[in-house]
Amino acid sequence: MKGQKLFWAENLRFLRNRKKISQDELAEKLEISRSKLNAHENGVSKNPPLEDLLKISEYFHVAVDTLLKIDLSKITELKLRELEAGNDIYMSGGRIRVLSITVNPANRENIEYVPLKAKAGYLAGYNDPEFIEQLPKFTLPHLPEKRTYRMFTTEGDSMLPIPENCLVITEYVDDWNILKDTPCIVIMQSEQRFLFKMVSSLVEKNRTLLLHSLNPLYKDQEVFAGDVLEIWKYHSHITDVIPSSDNMMQQILNCVKEIHVDVKSLQ
Repeated sequence: MKGQKLFWAENLRFLRNRKKISQDELAEKLEISRSKLNAHENGVSKNPPLEDLLKISEYFHVAVDTLLKIDLSKITELKLRELEAGNDIYMSGGRIRVLSITVNPANRENIEYVPLKAKAGYLAGYNDPEFIEQLPKFTLPHLPEKRTYRMFTTEGDSMLPIPENCLVITEYVDDWNILKDTPCIVIMQSEQRFLFKMVSSLVEKNRTLLLHSLNPLYKDQEVFAGDVLEIWKYHSHITDVIPSSDNMMQQILNCVKEIHVDVKSLQ
């Protein structure tokens, strides 16, 4: 970063004035003090806290990297609107995602386990090192090194024949553009949920993800990438349920029953 001019203070002041709001109003929206905001705008805060960087990035819909390195007052209004619209930064990692991890005494990354009872806490503290440190952790010998893994508990039957309440070992995905009908745990901020789905990035629509279930009873859904906190790609799963050859037949029977009910209602 030697010789790199940073535009943090100027950009923050520029964006606030562009929205025509006062320091008091913006400080309230960001849940920080006015004096702290004023220090940011006047360049007094030489090393802004990461939490403030992320809050301001989210509020103005501008990537942290852009807030720091680009003089926003020098670019066109059209370009500004493109930046605020996302411009693929959510998909390719331009929107900085903070991933907290833990390591064992051998300096190898642990696999942190997120049980269902910790789900609410994870949604609030997924990038908090202290919270991640408190999660149960373990290692497995057969996983490739230099990758980050986490284990989640599945909910519901949308991914049958993978059963409900099994333990899914996943690998962290940084660039969501590579996803093509990939089984993943999707951490949704807006819905406050963990979704286990087949995920594809919809390039033609930009910044949109298609979520597909293996269970045909569930409809596909599209979600805005900006509403997603993290995506973890399926690697393997652990379950105490012995797979039954009747699973698919049972699904077909359920579909037939639903059709019968619909026909009767029409009659």
